[in-house]
Amino acid sequence: MSNPLIHAFFVGRAVADLLYEQLEHTLTDALSELGKFDAEQRERWRQFTEEAIARAKVAEATATQGRTTTTTVSVGSPSQDLQAMIDELRAEIAQVRSELQRYRSQSV
Repeated sequence: MSNPLIHAFFVGRAVADLLYEQLEHTLTDALSELGKFDAEQRERWRQFTEEAIARAKVAEATATQGRTTTTTVSVGSPSQDLQAMIDELRAEIAQVRSELQRYRSQSV
């Protein structure tokens, strides 16, 4: 087997196999690193949201400290009072939705 053409074929095949293995190894490492990066970013985002919620709860508790709101509805109250309370609650919900929408539009 001293034919140089056959020798070149096998050398080329060996080089191609080595290049394929290197490419496979590099691609596997890159995907592994990407997976780790994604997992780390998800964990950081989860921690960030937990911290934000905790701070919001503290701020809310501080802001509402000393203020108590009680709504009483007597059983014998007319349906108009109940309707007025429902209308007020709907108005408050609409206000909260508009504030949330305004906040979201500022965030984007």
